[in-house]
Amino acid sequence: MSLYIALPAILLSANGCKKHHDPPTLPPVEVDIEIRISNSPTLGSYLSDKSGHAVYMFANDANGLNNCAGNCELTWPYFFVDSLNNDKLGDTSLHLSDFKTIMAANGKKQTTFKGWPLYYHAPSVGGVNTPDVAGVTTGDGVGGIWFIAKPDYTIMLANLQLTGNNGKTYLSDYTEGTGRTVYFTDGKGVTLYAFRNDKLNTNTFTRADFSNNGTWPINENLKVVAPSVLDKTLFGSIEVFTRKQLTYKGRPVYNFGLDSMMRGKNKGVSAGSLPGTWPVVVKDIAPATP
Repeated sequence: MSLYIALPAILLSANGCKKHHDPPTLPPVEVDIEIRISNSPTLGSYLSDKSGHAVYMFANDANGLNNCAGNCELTWPYFFVDSLNNDKLGDTSLHLSDFKTIMAANGKKQTTFKGWPLYYHAPSVGGVNTPDVAGVTTGDGVGGIWFIAKPDYTIMLANLQLTGNNGKTYLSDYTEGTGRTVYFTDGKGVTLYAFRNDKLNTNTFTRADFSNNGTWPINENLKVVAPSVLDKTLFGSIEVFTRKQLTYKGRPVYNFGLDSMMRGKNKGVSAGSLPGTWPVVVKDIAPATP
């Protein structure tokens, strides 16, 4: 008597032709975003880390250096991203060339944006420094010298020593002395000036052929994105022959040629017949008169 044993179909198929299968679909690789743009109903767009924690700029750093050490660092920890590249930027409006790395005096690395060192905010709560949670922006405006890091500032505030082209140091009243003055710069820390002899919405310095514009270039950036402590309605513009010039409180705004468009320089304060003939623009500068 012969026996017939039926083999399971699965074994038979294993010795026959294999059925074609498409390769498995892998989940998309998540890019490790490190810097984003977040939004606030009151402050608008600002830079934040990958988790939405706001980062800030310090007016004392207008020269591009870290001027926050010791107890300052406890409240304002340094923001740093290692090996930053385009894949780590979470918005197409951000450009890798605007970000650099500096070394603070204590040897710690710090990321900068358009020359401004970046910080977190960790205020003291019950004697313990506690970092702000994501989405909180209470560090903006602290002391009138700490500001949320907006991606598109055209006006910023510096808090630096005034040092004229003559090498002398000045106080905010243009008497000689040492001490910081809070004044306006552009978004990259280049100093903004007024001319004492100008009148309300009238530039009395620039020649019609602009032959002296190299000495005191008119500021032609009319877009105003400024720190929250400034009243944007006080900015305006005027016609200067064939060009337009930014104004603040009716005062035409200039740069100084010998500053060479370098951040943190304010050599123009000693120019003219007396120190302060070309004052730096400050928040409380007197309005221009007719």
